[in-house]
Amino acid sequence: MIRKYPNLCKPIQIGRVTFRNRMFSAPMGGTDITNDGCIGPKSTAFYELRGKGGAGAVTVSECMVHPKTDGSHAYHLDTSILNSLASATYTADAIRRHGAIPSIELSHSGMYAGTYMTDKSRQKSMNQWGPSDTVRPDGVEVKALTKKLIDEIVASYKETASLAKRAGFEMIMVHGGHGWLINQFLSPYFNKRTDEYGGSLENRCRFAVEVLKAVREGVGPGFPIEFRMSGSELFEGGYTLEDGVEIAKVLEPYIDLLHVSAGTYQRGFGDTHPSMFKDHGCNVYLAAEIKKHVAIPVATIGGLNDPAQMEQIIAEGKADIVYMARALLADPFLPRKVMENRDEEIVKCLRCFTCMAERAATSTRRCTVNPLIGREMEGDEVQPAPAKKKVLVAGGGPGGLYAAYTAARRGHQVILCEKEDTLGGILKSEQALPFKHEMYELAGTYELLARKAGVEIRTSTPVTKEYAEKENADALIIAAGSRPLVPPIPGLNGDNVVIVNNYYKEKEKVGDEVVVFGGGLAGCECAIHLGMEGKKVRIVEMRDVLAPDANVRHRPLLLKEIDKYAEVYTGYKGLEVTEEGVWCEDKEGKKVLVPGSTIICALGQRSRTDIVDELRDCAPYVAVIGDASRISTITNAVYWGYHAVLDI
Repeated sequence: MIRKYPNLCKPIQIGRVTFRNRMFSAPMGGTDITNDGCIGPKSTAFYELRGKGGAGAVTVSECMVHPKTDGSHAYHLDTSILNSLASATYTADAIRRHGAIPSIELSHSGMYAGTYMTDKSRQKSMNQWGPSDTVRPDGVEVKALTKKLIDEIVASYKETASLAKRAGFEMIMVHGGHGWLINQFLSPYFNKRTDEYGGSLENRCRFAVEVLKAVREGVGPGFPIEFRMSGSELFEGGYTLEDGVEIAKVLEPYIDLLHVSAGTYQRGFGDTHPSMFKDHGCNVYLAAEIKKHVAIPVATIGGLNDPAQMEQIIAEGKADIVYMARALLADPFLPRKVMENRDEEIVKCLRCFTCMAERAATSTRRCTVNPLIGREMEGDEVQPAPAKKKVLVAGGGPGGLYAAYTAARRGHQVILCEKEDTLGGILKSEQALPFKHEMYELAGTYELLARKAGVEIRTSTPVTKEYAEKENADALIIAAGSRPLVPPIPGLNGDNVVIVNNYYKEKEKVGDEVVVFGGGLAGCECAIHLGMEGKKVRIVEMRDVLAPDANVRHRPLLLKEIDKYAEVYTGYKGLEVTEEGVWCEDKEGKKVLVPGSTIICALGQRSRTDIVDELRDCAPYVAVIGDASRISTITNAVYWGYHAVLDI
């Protein structure tokens, strides 16, 4: 067959190992990590799914090499710990049996040890070690590593690498980026030493060179060693791209693959993990420049999810390999779909950070567009239903579409009805915001998958009680969504008011001076877009904070964008909308006008409970999902829709 993306699909040899394609799965942390650092079975299944999905390599996330001085990132490889080597072996095998090469990332957190510790009882009791004496921004004292401890840590890299090879891993990734210990030595911002490990660039590279030499001793010749570095630290006082080039040249003789990322986790989370506000591939230029100066293969990473873009990166010689992390949460089978010329079926990552926020909040994994994530042990294949039934889905938003798709895959006769003439539900409003276009595209992808699975879709077809009774379905999924909340505030029905859900249809009504009435997630994102378009934007919010409904990873980056593009009026209660703006009552009870010729109403959503009440008894099995159940998230709509039809 002729591959649509020949460069992405082309094998590559690194050391003595051949990788089946150029699409690699980047390190992502597991969930059921034991306090003594073993990889739990849920995490094994998590990594296995990426191997099954067709990735060339799958990298198990940060494995601590020296637990005595590093409490972060949890994984250990230690023969004194019962099940440590066994769990790693099972994980490497689970990846390899699907044709992917298992890799493991060796790391030390340095001055940030304990920050993300599994064993929280030790989190405050550890000494923090770094290249230099300092005090972290959070007030934690950091001690400079002694030469004896440096030698001990270097030796631990060798031992851990040797154990990883014994466990069946076929590549080692040494983490030298993102602000962890090796990066701290490389960086003039962190490294203030005056001995042989500090000062000149050669001296700052010394620790990394010693680590890489030790790893080579541990794994022997021909075994691929990959070094992950930040091409630039991307903050004042850190090293630049020009420095990154020189670092790469120093380290090149000791490695087989150079993996170029960006930034530091602590000082530039949105650079290391590009948000929806950044261009896809925004960090590729770092790899492209460094590749000009080294002869070994170079990998790139950063918000990549489009095979056409990734193909171009390799075709143009900017990198030899592309790494993906969140994109393979959204669709673990992305590489396989590319290999099979089925790229139109790829469910793209939204860069919404639900995955990372959920891990921070509950120590689990979830993905907005993929209900399997974090639940991989439950199985990734939809099983046929024991009896074929007729299923009616009321509502063509994300939850309804995914429910219909899943029901059809189970072998049911599925009819999806949407009262409007197009599918997508609330996702349609996202087409007006360029940085959320993947969210709008999601409806089209789900529709394609549903139609291919055999779903009959009827648009301009509201589901009433009479309609449902006429169809006489065995199961009814109510995915009727929500409607905008428009309280009875004088003037809020005026001609100068645009409901945020309808902005994509009424953009021409929006003037150059806008008041966004409501500072939740939808209002804030609309405000950012309007500010990017050059409009004068003011946000009015009754609460004291903006976007409390945004997740903990997305919200800080969202607020940074708000600072660029909007004036904020929190603690302001809207009283009346006029042609001049919104009259408000401030915290002191004073009446204040927030001026603007156009008002965007973004005061929230309300469940369509009337439809739910009408349809509740219209089939033997009825499930209510998404906003129709309660105002929630796309994540819940998709997840509830998926599981609702598994229960049919």
